[in-house]
Amino acid sequence: MFKLAKNGNILMDVAAASPPSAAFVVEALERSPYADCAIDHDSIAAYFKQDTPVTQLIVAQQKDAHIEVALSDDKMQAIAKLTTAQGGKMISLEDAKRAIVKVGVTRGYKQVYLENLLKQQLESLPGTEVTGIVAQGRPPENGIPAKLMPHVQTLKERLKQPKLREDGTVDMRDFGALASVAPGTLLVTQRPATPGKEGFTVTGDSIAPKPGDSFQLVAGEGTEISPTNPLQLISTIAGCPSDVPNGMRVDDIFTISDVNVRSGHIEFSGSVLVTHNVDPGMKIKAHGDITVMGTVESGELISDGNIEVRGGVIGHLDHRNDDQGLTCRLIAKGDVQITHGQYTYLEGQNVFIQKQSNHCDIKARNLLQVGLDESPKGKLVGGTIFDAKMLVAGEVGSSSGATMAVYLARSGMEITERTDLCLKELTLTDEQITNLQKAVEKADNVKDAEKKKTLLAKIGATQEHYCKQAEALEHQLSELDHTLHDLLDNTQLVVNTSLHSGVEIHIFDKVYKTTRSYPPCNARLLEGKIEIEFKM
Repeated sequence: MFKLAKNGNILMDVAAASPPSAAFVVEALERSPYADCAIDHDSIAAYFKQDTPVTQLIVAQQKDAHIEVALSDDKMQAIAKLTTAQGGKMISLEDAKRAIVKVGVTRGYKQVYLENLLKQQLESLPGTEVTGIVAQGRPPENGIPAKLMPHVQTLKERLKQPKLREDGTVDMRDFGALASVAPGTLLVTQRPATPGKEGFTVTGDSIAPKPGDSFQLVAGEGTEISPTNPLQLISTIAGCPSDVPNGMRVDDIFTISDVNVRSGHIEFSGSVLVTHNVDPGMKIKAHGDITVMGTVESGELISDGNIEVRGGVIGHLDHRNDDQGLTCRLIAKGDVQITHGQYTYLEGQNVFIQKQSNHCDIKARNLLQVGLDESPKGKLVGGTIFDAKMLVAGEVGSSSGATMAVYLARSGMEITERTDLCLKELTLTDEQITNLQKAVEKADNVKDAEKKKTLLAKIGATQEHYCKQAEALEHQLSELDHTLHDLLDNTQLVVNTSLHSGVEIHIFDKVYKTTRSYPPCNARLLEGKIEIEFKM
């Protein structure tokens, strides 16, 4: 009934078979040796519609398996699409390899991928399309950033480990002996950044990794870089080690029970540890860290390092001054960390408030965080946030809708002013360069050769000076622009519980005032205006 033509068509002898219907033809074909071939339904249907008799009818075609290989847009994968044979030949492993090479694959090919795909020729129905990865590139492995590996316990770490009493309770005011080091003690080792591992595409292109961020090991006071290992920091004096950015320092420590009228104000070149309280009107000034285990009431603490107060920090409005200043002030070049504050001025690189801030004025050069853990839930009520790059709190403002102001990225104003000044200087420099070019043209007309040579040399030296100055100003402008964009891209207000009405949010030169209470949300600068993004 059926036979195979040389061109791969399956023919039916309709004169002998006299098929009564298209269904009959299909059913007969499916019971024949050509059941896997691609049925030509259009040809069969046309036969039963036409009046002109034919002796042979094309009922199917024999089709070989087919494979197509394409590259992903990023050239990290080669993906093959295999169409299984319909009564024809299967794709051989060698033919499939040639198809892969033809599209430019030179790396990342794994034969097991291809074998698993070709296996579908035996497991899938005829004419089935299956796809699979036949070559896989390797993304680059970015380098590991440099890291400090401390070998000694700092004062900050020691204060996290209060002493256990014999009955198992914790004495929050007794932290045992002070951590101290002798001269020559190894303080910290810098683990160098790694360059990372190069990646590649399936076409053989290399992908450079991002090297890990590195930094210069910093030797603070009382320390030095080891003469035998530039990655190690050792102490040069006996004292207490403290962290500094990218390094350590060693300080002498002054320990006192209470700072009051009896002790007088404290001013010390090292670190200060107050085991109880700081009384009203008292001042502490230290080149190192200041740690107070009790409370600070209407006191002033100024530190070149970090400030930590384990108890409350309490002040009030000083109505004797015209500016209605706050009587309690904590100012640190490093971080400020307190449990809770009221009517206090806080300033530091990062300011951490564990529980609540009531009517405090705060300036953080980087982060202001109210609350603990990964999702802080502390309350920030009243007062003014003079500057911060990021503010994270649970609740901002009060349910009464009392007005408070939050200024973020205020330092961007200074960057803008410096940019304007730099542009003015560059304009003046360009004018000088233009005038000097005119002077060169005039000098070319001087007839006295010796005088002309001397004049051109003098003008040339001045031109070189102003050209270098213009280049330096353009570099400075580029850095200022990068710094401003980085600041604005990373500045945001993060609220994890509620943002109340009456809060004026200032980000750089834009203002947004809340008129109702918001659920957990973020506020950031997007396309020139402050947007509120609600958390899911």
